[in-house]
Amino acid sequence: MSEINVRVGDQQKSFPAPLSVAEAIKAFDRDLIKKSLAAKINGAEVDLTFNLEQTDEILSIEPILTDTRDGLEVIRHSAAHLLAAAVLDLFPETKLGVGPALMDDPRYGFYYDVIAPRQLSEADLPVIEKKMRDIAKRNLPFRREVVSKDELIKLFTDRREPLKCELVTEKADRTATAYYIDDTSFVDFCLGPHVPNTNKLKAFKLLALSGAYWKGDANNQQMQRIYGTAFTSQEELEAWTKQRAEAEKRDHRRIGKDLDLFSIQEEYGQGLIFWHPKGATMRMEMENLLKEELLKRDYSFVYTPHIAKRELWRISGHEENYADGMYAPTSIDEEEYRLKPMNCPFHIGIFKNSPKSYRDLPQRYSEMGTVYRAELSGTVHGLMRCRGFTVDDAHLFVRSDQVREEVADCLDFALYVFNTYGFEKVKFELSVRGGAENKGYLGADEDWKNAETSLANALKERNISYERIEGEAAFYGPKIDIKIEDAIGRIWQLGTIQLDFNLPERFELEYTGEDGQKHRPIMIHRALFGSIERFFGVLIEQFAGAFPLWLAPVQITVLPITDRINEYAEGVAKRLKEAGFRVETNLKSDKIGAKIRDAQISKVPFMIVLGDKELEENKIAVRERTKGDLGAMPLAEFIETTRKLKETRALINV
Repeated sequence: MSEINVRVGDQQKSFPAPLSVAEAIKAFDRDLIKKSLAAKINGAEVDLTFNLEQTDEILSIEPILTDTRDGLEVIRHSAAHLLAAAVLDLFPETKLGVGPALMDDPRYGFYYDVIAPRQLSEADLPVIEKKMRDIAKRNLPFRREVVSKDELIKLFTDRREPLKCELVTEKADRTATAYYIDDTSFVDFCLGPHVPNTNKLKAFKLLALSGAYWKGDANNQQMQRIYGTAFTSQEELEAWTKQRAEAEKRDHRRIGKDLDLFSIQEEYGQGLIFWHPKGATMRMEMENLLKEELLKRDYSFVYTPHIAKRELWRISGHEENYADGMYAPTSIDEEEYRLKPMNCPFHIGIFKNSPKSYRDLPQRYSEMGTVYRAELSGTVHGLMRCRGFTVDDAHLFVRSDQVREEVADCLDFALYVFNTYGFEKVKFELSVRGGAENKGYLGADEDWKNAETSLANALKERNISYERIEGEAAFYGPKIDIKIEDAIGRIWQLGTIQLDFNLPERFELEYTGEDGQKHRPIMIHRALFGSIERFFGVLIEQFAGAFPLWLAPVQITVLPITDRINEYAEGVAKRLKEAGFRVETNLKSDKIGAKIRDAQISKVPFMIVLGDKELEENKIAVRERTKGDLGAMPLAEFIETTRKLKETRALINV
């Protein structure tokens, strides 16, 4: 009788075959199986119904639990399938596209793209959601089948699903996995895993409809995207719903328009940002904060082109692993070029341009580098996901003995910056390659192991708790992802610190060591804001447009009560500007109440109200945005106090 050797946690047992994953987990811990949605076998995600096979190696099973990020992803992916099953039940002629889970989008948890026999409207969402609940209550299994590629194409051909046929043709190997929800007409081409049955899906809600093109290409068929979200419990869903209502009040697109910070103009292109003067002023402050710290930490500033020969992207591996995210090549003088999606190869070019000694390392290059990515039309969203954006990018070229210190400094840098903006809850995730079955990763196993260990040690030495995320590394190296929690509890992916042994090898980088021999440097990719546009959007929503003094585009507005005070008001404004403040003066003939109301709507931190009394006493009357009247005081006193708030980047104005 063949036996299967299984490890769960610190325990190891042997079982006779056949054995499902669920049976194995249950044999170790009956309570653990109740909290399990799926599992990982030696890093590979599988369903609980997956049958283990006899092998010479020990099969390490890690249950995917309901209260983890991986568990939530399984729930949301399964909910997307449930959505598609409900749509097919209501509209049998529907053609299906794709339906992924969304884990880093605070707005939604999943979507499914469909071509229904008629145009769907918002009024259809409650009907579809009710059908989802009806199916969920029937406790139907999610069933996985492994079939040949040809069989799956025939299946979708018979079902008149041309888009699914296209996907299978493009992506499947000789065999493929199909998922069914039994007793429904739904079947999908999918890797999984999914929850064992529909009864596990209890807390979900449909949210919105939008247009989408198949594969994000405007030349392809137009589809409808149905958005929803799902959580482990109804309590979590209700809390998120309340959060969403608050988020709508803070929507950066509305506030950005109201405060005249930025715009997106369709005639110029979707996902392209116009920074207006007030928004650009704030961006300048954001960049100044970074530049001050970069200088303190001995970074060098560089500037690089926006376009390069296509061959460069072949060497870097982007052509092989990131082509879908890049704009199409363009030909110049019979040579192909591409817009850059990343800055890394350009900084490599600067490093490689002159010989380096071990004494020259570390080399730290920083650039506010604008990049371009061919994001799908259904995924672009205001400032949060753009097609052209600027990265506060840095690349560090270091010796192996410098890695720990440099990564630690990057972590300190990140904490300092996010605390300055008031983000006190910072979360760290260590994204690693995962099991050997993961495809698309470049470089040797030993290099990956060393890189992952170096990042983990840097986090531990700083006593920073982190979550290890299997299979989420960049294709060229493991990374630390830095996420923040905003004022209403949403999590945003911002910074990243990535260790890279691969690109130095691909580009044949070297330095002369102390032994006189040639050595490869190690490359660290570091961004804190990530996208400056995205971080700006997060800031708008964090502060709901009411920015602290140092960041506000207009810091002080001067409001004369009558026209005869205008000359005095202009003199006060001049002194404030000379003191380094951003000042506006409202000389309209409106009543003072209307002027104050306009300043409040514009969320200006301080208002200076001037009347006959202030003119006679050579003083100013100060109002703060939230505290109201602060009383009369000499202008010099106000300047001194307020200058300290600005210089210390205080988050509270008084």
